[in-house]
Amino acid sequence: MQTSVIHFLDNEGVDYRLLPHSKPAKTIEEAAKERGVAPEQMVKSILLRDMSGFHVLACVPGPAQVDPTKVRAMFGCRRMTCADAADVEKITGLVIGTVAPVGLKQPLPLIFDHSIKAHERINISSGDRMAGIELETDDLLLLCDPMFADICR
Repeated sequence: MQTSVIHFLDNEGVDYRLLPHSKPAKTIEEAAKERGVAPEQMVKSILLRDMSGFHVLACVPGPAQVDPTKVRAMFGCRRMTCADAADVEKITGLVIGTVAPVGLKQPLPLIFDHSIKAHERINISSGDRMAGIELETDDLLLLCDPMFADICR
């Protein structure tokens, strides 16, 4: 399996574990079950956009929901919503359900909820619906250098 996410991690020399799925996961809970991990260890990456076309990638633990109001306050935007499927693919190079905070088509502002740091190892998407990636939280934070804030509902 070769994706932009895997390619990025390989180029950076990061240790990770590829966790194959037996079937494509449609929810965080299904993905966590396929990978044999707790949903709280999953990182959900949500692309948000404001009305001017400014985009930001917000990352929260799997069961949590991003609060666009909190994210827009961080960036001084009037209104911010989840990007649609076409926008997600155009901006990230990945389809909804496969977006990770690394291996993106273009650099994006990244904002992580503080609670992502609660686990020593976390799971991100591999860029493919048939696998996930487990890596050390510290490695992901080093690669991403995100902003941190309370962005969950």
